[in-house]
Amino acid sequence: MNGKDWWRGASIYQIYPRSFLDTNGDGVGDLKGATQMLDHVAWLGVDAVWLSPFYVSPMRDFGYDVSDHTAVDPLFGTGEDAERFIARAHELGLKVMLDFVAGHTSDQHPWFVSSRSQRDGPHADWYHWADPQPDGTPPNNWLSVFSGPAWAWEPRRRQYYLHHFLAQQPSLDTSNPAVQDALLGIARFWLDRGVDGLRLDAIDFLAHDPLLRSNPASGIDPDQAPAKLFAMQKHDNDMLHPGRMNFLQRLREVADAYGAVLLGEVSSQPGAFERIAEYTGPVGPLQTAYTLAPMRGAFDRAAAEGFAREAARADSSPCWAFSNHDTTRVASRWCLTEGRVDRRKLELVAALQMALRGQVCVYQGEELGLTDAELDLEHLRDPFGIAYWPEFKGRDGSRTPMPWRPGDAGLGFTAGKPWLPLGDGHAALTVEAQKEDWRSFLNRFQDLLQWRRNTPEIRLGDLRPLALPEPLVGFERSYEGRRTLCVFNLSDARASLDLQDGRGPIALDAWDYRLLSGSAAIAKPRGRQAVA
Repeated sequence: MNGKDWWRGASIYQIYPRSFLDTNGDGVGDLKGATQMLDHVAWLGVDAVWLSPFYVSPMRDFGYDVSDHTAVDPLFGTGEDAERFIARAHELGLKVMLDFVAGHTSDQHPWFVSSRSQRDGPHADWYHWADPQPDGTPPNNWLSVFSGPAWAWEPRRRQYYLHHFLAQQPSLDTSNPAVQDALLGIARFWLDRGVDGLRLDAIDFLAHDPLLRSNPASGIDPDQAPAKLFAMQKHDNDMLHPGRMNFLQRLREVADAYGAVLLGEVSSQPGAFERIAEYTGPVGPLQTAYTLAPMRGAFDRAAAEGFAREAARADSSPCWAFSNHDTTRVASRWCLTEGRVDRRKLELVAALQMALRGQVCVYQGEELGLTDAELDLEHLRDPFGIAYWPEFKGRDGSRTPMPWRPGDAGLGFTAGKPWLPLGDGHAALTVEAQKEDWRSFLNRFQDLLQWRRNTPEIRLGDLRPLALPEPLVGFERSYEGRRTLCVFNLSDARASLDLQDGRGPIALDAWDYRLLSGSAAIAKPRGRQAVA
């Protein structure tokens, strides 16, 4: 779809540049590499690319700790490389969305360096500062996502500062008009360079209780405490405050002036889909949003029915993401049978994602069916994983380099030593090898993306859930008189369904699916077929 509504029903491909393609042999992917491989992204049939942070950063959280929002880190290239990436994407018909980290900065950002130095300086109130309690402890019991207190002591100010993530990622006060103005200026900087949208990081954390009241306990037995203590609290006060909408509304006004799109990241805290409706509904500040909730849960019939239910909501515009750089890859999480990837499950999950109403987001390597790499502690780079090994192995397993071609040690990603080891088994799943095999998962995934893009009722239509007998899940998509029936068998047993429309019953093998338009079966998990 052209024009300002290009985002409706769009498919968005996430590039994590560190792991996409390295062109200078230092083992880290770069902007030149991302630009070089945009042809692959366009071939898939997606509408847009979301590029994860490439800004100047100490890399404590690998780019999400930004110290200069408008400059390219030399690790990734130059400002000219960023502009070439945008231009090449547009040549290929791809929209470009950049990561916008508005809730926090690096502790090395000039704003924070100034803020921490004194209580009455020009940036003194740009972050969240609070006095200690009489006994010297933090002002309340809030925990960071990475566990441990969400407050760090700053001896120069004799105060604590808030950090929702690493201590090196102090939280900005986005209720401060001066902070908002500065952030909106950053948005304009990139929109002026032709960017078509922004992916907004961790929007549930943009505002909290101004009275700094402690969170209540979640009810987990302390004797059964999880490795990540964040789950020990109900997050009633440290996040999800209504004040976050003020900044987002101002950002939407800026985006609208450029015809740009805002994609929000919603946490997995309870009520995630209700928040998506709040963010993206008729008066919401965003065009679309995804939640981490599916990436934290299991996949079964109840989950699939829940996805269909949420996709049917007329007051919400969800984006369906099943993997990203912060979570276990979908192949490892949902698609294993006896420890091995089950091709049937892999294709069913992909077909379900592509059939849902809303937008979809595909993380690099998902189209290859990549699993998480099994890494040893000595190979980890993620501070979260290092701190909690082995109870939590961190996020590096989903961040390992893209395998482009077989035949060399770097699998086409690098001529040097990759920043993370290549995944075991990924040599058999390279882009080059799979493109040449018409039966490959990559070719099937491309079929589904192209089908979604070219089928109006799938891209733009309504969704009506169907009450089907177990183990089936189904829904109907409709648009301007066109209809497609989508049926999925989420079980290890054969199942059948009587269509009662003159076509008679259809049989579905274990983990089989049908996407039916008129009398033609347009998608089946047996080899590659033309998609009608």
